[in-house]
Amino acid sequence: MSLLEVRGLAVAHGALEVLHDVALAVGDGEIVAVIGPNGAGKTTLLRTIAGVLAPARGEIRLAGRSIGGEPAYRVVRHGVALVPEGRRIFADQTVRANLELGAVSHGGRHDLAAVLRRFPALTSQLDRAAGSLSGGQQQMLAIARGLMARPRLLLLDEPSLGLAPRLVRETFDAVREIRAEGVSVLVVEQLAALALQTADRGYVLDRGRVVAGGPAAALAADPRIADAYLGRQRAGFGAGPA
Repeated sequence: MSLLEVRGLAVAHGALEVLHDVALAVGDGEIVAVIGPNGAGKTTLLRTIAGVLAPARGEIRLAGRSIGGEPAYRVVRHGVALVPEGRRIFADQTVRANLELGAVSHGGRHDLAAVLRRFPALTSQLDRAAGSLSGGQQQMLAIARGLMARPRLLLLDEPSLGLAPRLVRETFDAVREIRAEGVSVLVVEQLAALALQTADRGYVLDRGRVVAGGPAAALAADPRIADAYLGRQRAGFGAGPA
């Protein structure tokens, strides 16, 4: 059964339509990757699902409920959390404060202990300013803050951005563990080979349109997809988990 269904989605920035009739789905307990070149509309897609942007037309349904066009604060209450590109943590606030802000949609009710079990490195950093953390710790904080909203669906926008290869691996290991705990994940990622290696299914978004979709392994093995979208990444990230 699909947790998320997107059908015929179009999104415009002013007079310019940047997504055209996009259709995709995320099943319960799935990791789904969206890959494609810069400027394809991947971030716009996530921001629209999360309610940050309004669709021009089309349908977005979560567990059968229409959420397309609802404001972000209501979408997160329905069970969708967005971890934005660039992390967007509150650098001058403590780690604890950042995490607690993630629970605002539930009236401040949260299970901080459960989130810290997933990211134990944050436990000793709770009273530090979030901006003083390393890049990898900041990424983990951003994901942990998203989980504080107790989502059914976690949207990850470029989680590898600015991270060293080892930390990228740790981030994607965490994504697998989050899925194992029952949270579905829709991830947009420039490291397409690694994203497909992690995901169950994938979609290719190019110039605002879905041009391919299917099992992630099949997309990764398709020479047309590899030549157009994976390139040299295959050598760097295609050999399996370290």
